[in-house]
Amino acid sequence: MSEKQYFLSAHQRECQTTLNLLKAFPATKSDLRPAEKSRTAKELAFVLANQELFFKQAIEGAIDFAIFGNQPPASMSDVIAVFEKNSKAVDTVLEKTPDADLDKTVNFGGEEMRRMAALWGNLFDLVHHRGQFSVYLRIAGAKMPSIYGPSADTEATTAKKA
Repeated sequence: MSEKQYFLSAHQRECQTTLNLLKAFPATKSDLRPAEKSRTAKELAFVLANQELFFKQAIEGAIDFAIFGNQPPASMSDVIAVFEKNSKAVDTVLEKTPDADLDKTVNFGGEEMRRMAALWGNLFDLVHHRGQFSVYLRIAGAKMPSIYGPSADTEATTAKKA
């Protein structure tokens, strides 16, 4: 399996996990802000959606951090739709990109790095922000879906306690 194929598999798996988390969030609590300096739940969810564009930009060789200044759509369901659209676009572009192009460099915040390295770095950042979002989910009183195995709210964990 090539690095590109391995990354594509990891990206698809992590996107599905992120999507499950986004869908579990109560839409009526999208303005939840755990602390004054924190983003609202909807704003943080939109960061996750925009990170998908960041993947696409890294693959194409031109990263623009300004995408993170965009305002989120009106509703959480609209943010989820953006996330789904953007993550599908990443997979489409990545599948069509020759492996040799992924070995080329991209300017990543003033540092030249291999495009595949930028993709991996962004995937780790996506997981980090997803972890932040999971805290919002708990604060909102929602059930936590499985991320890497059962959560305290999944049947497998509940069954073990019985």
